[in-house]
Amino acid sequence: MKSVHFFLFLLAVGCFITGHSQHTIVQLWKTNDSIPVPESVLPVPGKSELYVSLIDGKGNEKDGRGGVGILNKNGTVKNLNWVTGLNAPKGLGLYKKHLYVADLTDVVVIDVKTAKVIKTIPIPDAVFLNDITVDKNGAVYVSDTRLNKIYKIVKDQPEVYLEGATGANGLKSIGTDLYVLAGKELWKLDRNKKKTIIASGFEQGGDGIEPAGNGDFIVTCWPGIIYYVSASGNFHKMLDVQGRMNTADLGYDAATKILYVPTFNSYSVVAFELK
Repeated sequence: MKSVHFFLFLLAVGCFITGHSQHTIVQLWKTNDSIPVPESVLPVPGKSELYVSLIDGKGNEKDGRGGVGILNKNGTVKNLNWVTGLNAPKGLGLYKKHLYVADLTDVVVIDVKTAKVIKTIPIPDAVFLNDITVDKNGAVYVSDTRLNKIYKIVKDQPEVYLEGATGANGLKSIGTDLYVLAGKELWKLDRNKKKTIIASGFEQGGDGIEPAGNGDFIVTCWPGIIYYVSASGNFHKMLDVQGRMNTADLGYDAATKILYVPTFNSYSVVAFELK
């Protein structure tokens, strides 16, 4: 009888651990207004607002149709014409009063107080700039997915930081480390560029990356997948809507545990709560 009780105890413990290790997401809202090809979302610090990059055309053309809009955190539109005249803008990075935008072959710098483009930084030989992150010292990192490169910008001067990062897309600077979504892998690069593969084997190439705490990450793949990646490298799908909705470069509010996901060709932004 004791052995039976012990077995049931182990079974209960196993179910408890399994149940609590699988994170899920629950949809909170979806924008009612048509959002013109949203690619990246970034929560605005101290405000109930979201910056959203708007391609409003093809993702690889310099057509001047793109821009950055502002949504309220309840999913309503505040201003879809906050900044206009950009070229297929994608990743967004904020440092102090400057918003950095990956604008196909250039990095555009916007003064957030005036909503004016104050400078454009051409990236030599760039083809398809994608994501942006800014470290604690203000250095800007931007990926070029077509060239498999990552660039670093210090005092407005760009240089090649890393080559051979296959399908380089999502970037996140944390402390002295740079996390990179390279194809179907998640890498960590330390200050000496020593690479550690955190996770490998995503079904599709990674797009957006955000830290979820305790060394864990939330990762999106553009075709319509959202993963939860643990610090150990294990990962599981929280959403798979391939063929129905894209999941591009997400924003995440750690305080509220809310993900803001741009759906690209579905012309909307969707909010999910992490459970």
